[in-house]
Amino acid sequence: MPALTDFDEFRDIAKRVNNWGRWGVEDEIGTLNLITPDTVRAAAAAVRTGKRFALAVPLQQYGVQTGLIPGRVNPLHTMVALNWEMFGPGAIATSDDVVTMGLQAGTHWDGLGHVSHGGRIYNNRPAGNAVTAHEGAVRSGVEKAPPLVGRGVLLDVARARGVDRLPGDHAVTPEDLEAAQELAHTQVRAGDVVLVRTGQIQLYLGGDRDAYAFPSPGLSLRTPEWFHSRDVAAVADDTLTFEIFPPEVDGLYLPVHALHLVEMGMMQGQNWNLEQLAADCAEDGVYEFLLSAPPEPFTGGVGAPVAPVAVK
Repeated sequence: MPALTDFDEFRDIAKRVNNWGRWGVEDEIGTLNLITPDTVRAAAAAVRTGKRFALAVPLQQYGVQTGLIPGRVNPLHTMVALNWEMFGPGAIATSDDVVTMGLQAGTHWDGLGHVSHGGRIYNNRPAGNAVTAHEGAVRSGVEKAPPLVGRGVLLDVARARGVDRLPGDHAVTPEDLEAAQELAHTQVRAGDVVLVRTGQIQLYLGGDRDAYAFPSPGLSLRTPEWFHSRDVAAVADDTLTFEIFPPEVDGLYLPVHALHLVEMGMMQGQNWNLEQLAADCAEDGVYEFLLSAPPEPFTGGVGAPVAPVAVK
């Protein structure tokens, strides 16, 4: 078992990035407050060619979930009506279908109710009252998120480090983010949504779900301060676990989740397919774009699917 002192760095970082009360005691959306009409107008100026890039993986039964997280099932798609002539023979026929799935099964946002630590969720709310069995996230449910449209910036860490895909034991550091920002010839600004490319999604796209899931590169314990100091609105990457897994500190699981979601009030996205976007950015040297990525507004959801689109 790890010693309590092994968690000291996590506790210190938590104090430094904490946003509780920053936007008032009733706030439920955290860093999405940083996306303003002014930042959206500036983001619209990033559209130059009209090229569009879909960043979601297909929703399918053989999806990214391998059973590592119980209950987070891949989409189970069922036809409930098939060419049904509901108004009689020869009438216009309809087909309908239903899906059962984990809200975080595919490309998704983690909502602010997804993680708690110390018995609290974002903005110092008791976790037991804020997330309940019957209602889900009573506070900070994903349906509370305003329309998530703004300036996106791709930080292609893999390309900045001269590889197509980071190795499974690579913890993405602030130095990696700086190198990727230098590659992009841009500066991350307040209200931006940052997309971090590791190349890990290639394993899933190539058919190896298990290798995609574990081991996985991802964000390190030191990166939340980098995002906090720049007032980033949200962060997403191309991995299943978002942060490096297995964790950097033995026994300290999901510390970046806790720092982002609980302390900062910053949503984070997982399983984003950044490959086509990254190839285009490398070709034209432009790593900023207009990003549309609103979570599906499931009332009480602690996470939600998203079909993000980058427009350059």
